[in-house]
Amino acid sequence: MIAEAFVKAQKSRAYFKRFQVKFKRRRDGKTDYRARIRLINQDKNKYNTPKYRFVVRFTNKDIIAQIISASITGDMVMAAAYAHELPRYGLEVGLTNYAAAYCTGLLLARRVLKTLEMDDEYEGNVEATGEDFSVEPTESRRPFRALLDVGLLRTTTGNRIFGALKGALDGGLDIPHSEKRFAGFKKEDKQLDAEVHRKYIYGGHVATYMRTLMEDEPEKYQSHFSEYVKRGIDADGIEELYKKVHAAIRADPTAKKSEKEQPKQHKRYNLKKLTYDERKNKYFRKAAALLAQDATSKLGIF
Repeated sequence: MIAEAFVKAQKSRAYFKRFQVKFKRRRDGKTDYRARIRLINQDKNKYNTPKYRFVVRFTNKDIIAQIISASITGDMVMAAAYAHELPRYGLEVGLTNYAAAYCTGLLLARRVLKTLEMDDEYEGNVEATGEDFSVEPTESRRPFRALLDVGLLRTTTGNRIFGALKGALDGGLDIPHSEKRFAGFKKEDKQLDAEVHRKYIYGGHVATYMRTLMEDEPEKYQSHFSEYVKRGIDADGIEELYKKVHAAIRADPTAKKSEKEQPKQHKRYNLKKLTYDERKNKYFRKAAALLAQDATSKLGIF
């Protein structure tokens, strides 16, 4: 007991009075503010010029690609493209793989340039060969520049986010990058294998897996690729399918409003708030029911 009395307090009252909690999105583990501030900080002599980020996020069933700039009032989305738009261009299955990520990045790039009326000036890489590509500035205007924002994703070689990056580069955007993270980069040779990368862009890895399952496990193939079978897509036709999708995206990248009608009555997941009179009547009904039950039990009627 005597020893405990002489233990020095490590954190005083002043410490706790000055303690400041971290931002909510940091506490939730949603935002890396150390990385974010380096992406959005603009030079002081740019005079309110926005700094754009190429933001890509993956969900279980969708890919979200956006061009975003930060402002004091909040992040401003300049343009967005989603994988669930790809059925409009002819791709109805496999909307979250590497090839679909490429298509989503390509769609966003063409959409942004179309909005800025730069699509004719910067066509990008019309035919995807798998080789690294960087857009060259023209005499009239510089290319649209954005920085890749990966969020909390681990940037491993061949990650799908770099498929979206490759699509945006081929679409005509200027995004600082390195070829070291594209699918097909060999660490031993320290160079990108363009053939392997091209295979991933056109869904060749999916076609290879389809052929393997057809030979070894036909039943698993029928269940695993049921949507492909339903639409008559086989391993030999996948590359041609993606070529048509790329051409359709370049032909018309503009966004279209959904034709789905708004629900006439929205679903309600919480109870409707009762008024004072409704609460009072509810109480009286409950009290009357309890009194009636008590009376019947006293008379011996069950």
